[in-house]
Amino acid sequence: MNVLIPGALLLIMFALGLNLRDNHFDLIRNRSALLLRVLLGTCVLVPLVAMIILWLALSFELSQPARLSIALMAVCPSAPLTLRKAGKAGGNAQMAVYLQMAAAIAAILSIPLMAELFTTVFKGQGWEIRPMHVAMNVGQVQILPLLLGLFLRRWLPAWAEHAEPFFNKLANLLLLLLLVVIVVKAFPLLIPFASKNLLALALMAVMVIASLLIGYLLAGPDPKERTTVSLVISMRNPGLALLFAQINAPQMLELKLSILTYLVLTIIFSIPFLNWRKRLAMGT
Repeated sequence: MNVLIPGALLLIMFALGLNLRDNHFDLIRNRSALLLRVLLGTCVLVPLVAMIILWLALSFELSQPARLSIALMAVCPSAPLTLRKAGKAGGNAQMAVYLQMAAAIAAILSIPLMAELFTTVFKGQGWEIRPMHVAMNVGQVQILPLLLGLFLRRWLPAWAEHAEPFFNKLANLLLLLLLVVIVVKAFPLLIPFASKNLLALALMAVMVIASLLIGYLLAGPDPKERTTVSLVISMRNPGLALLFAQINAPQMLELKLSILTYLVLTIIFSIPFLNWRKRLAMGT
């Protein structure tokens, strides 16, 4: 898992860079209000929703790993694993990449600040989540491969056009392998964990739905932007959350299982949303 998740992200970002033909940097620069709303939603509002949920008396019945996983996933924005689905669901896949990358850069400061806020408010033990940890992960796994793909698209367009399908297939293959590993290795552990943590599953589902709703409301009236922004804001970063879990609680297996459970629920609840947006885009 520690190899497959960053490896899949790296290949996805490289393939996305090869595929980016339009200059959406100009689009985002000219739509600074939209960019600020996205950053507000993904870096601030989603963590605040998690904080409210964890303030509820009901949430104190959760296990410590479940509470920590909700907090970690809430403060870790910017996951490109499913952003390519934005275009297929009536959104703007290329715009989603740049919005997601802006959120990743903002996360270098927002994650440590939000983590400090969570530990202060809930009087928990401080976690070693520093800007350098975030910057190294985001830079190595997301920004550098995307910039490399963009560079090759600009200076070797013919090669990029030819190579992009291959790297897309390779990224999809790695994602499939990741899914197989989760099913074979983690799924037998996820079932008993989920059966003992039904309340945690319900609150995670509320988090996912609330994140989609935040994105939908912040995007404005344009249908493509609503789909795109909803996905960007709702997709949290399990790679970063697992990294922080490994650094601060390497022996807490249930914390890692809870993070994977949150990821699975995000995918499950995104499916009907994507289908709905796709039907609207097709006019049916």
